[in-house]
Amino acid sequence: MNSQKSNNDSCGSGGCDDRNPLAPPSGADRPTMHEQVRSGYAKIASCEPGPPSMAGGCCGNTTFTPEQLAGAIGYTKDELAGAPDGANMGLSCGNPTAIASLVGGETVLDLGAGGGFDCFIAGPKVGANGRVIGVDMTPEMLSKARRNLYKYNDRTGLHNIDFRLGEIEHLPVADASVDVVISNCVLNLSPDKAQVWREIARVLKPGGRVAVSDLALLQPLPDAVRASVEALVGCVAGAVLVEETRRQMREAGLADIVLKQKPEYIEAMAHWEDPLYREIIIKLPAGSRPADYITSLDIAARK
Repeated sequence: MNSQKSNNDSCGSGGCDDRNPLAPPSGADRPTMHEQVRSGYAKIASCEPGPPSMAGGCCGNTTFTPEQLAGAIGYTKDELAGAPDGANMGLSCGNPTAIASLVGGETVLDLGAGGGFDCFIAGPKVGANGRVIGVDMTPEMLSKARRNLYKYNDRTGLHNIDFRLGEIEHLPVADASVDVVISNCVLNLSPDKAQVWREIARVLKPGGRVAVSDLALLQPLPDAVRASVEALVGCVAGAVLVEETRRQMREAGLADIVLKQKPEYIEAMAHWEDPLYREIIIKLPAGSRPADYITSLDIAARK
């Protein structure tokens, strides 16, 4: 989620600068979607947080911190305090562990685990008899997660989290071995979402459940927005219509599907002048807003 620039190439000593490290080369050298996402998130993983006025990530200056965003979308103060420093990079659009209602002893799989933020929140909920597996395709993110894991182990006394390198279309996880699949603003980065849902159904135990936060479309995006790399790596250009998500889940064999729209995330990002959403607003038809097209979606289902 390969050769990268050094930290100084993408981020200044005080944090990320105004250049966009997610922008791909143009023309014949343009990367595939997977390569583009992997490269963009490798650069995000290498960014060091700056002062609050620059804390929104590597896309440019923002007016909010990752902690403010997490609080706005449903994470509790205790959850935030329990996660290792640096695990929360402000890349969430919901709180899938809250949707999941995790209990002790369960095995949880996090798709696109990044720096491990949701894994570290899920770990204490499933306890010493439970297990959390985080999968990410970006080696730099996986390295960050594993560094954070030492802090988690020391702080909690738990050793119940495992991070694995892999693509969410081809999960390095055994059939029918997982009680709960969670994911946070990642599925839209996949070029084959139907395959991701089939993989989710494959790894879930009978009766296992899905608890995903992601972005979906209320209506098709204008071409100018869909073509934006910032929107792609920000999970927007790859989003599909709400009912397309439902269809893909049903065809994968999932049932009891609940799709709950949460427009407050989109409204908050636009209000906080997140760089991605500033770019989207510029490219939208006059008089329209991002929330007219995009919604955060809480997704629940069972196998």
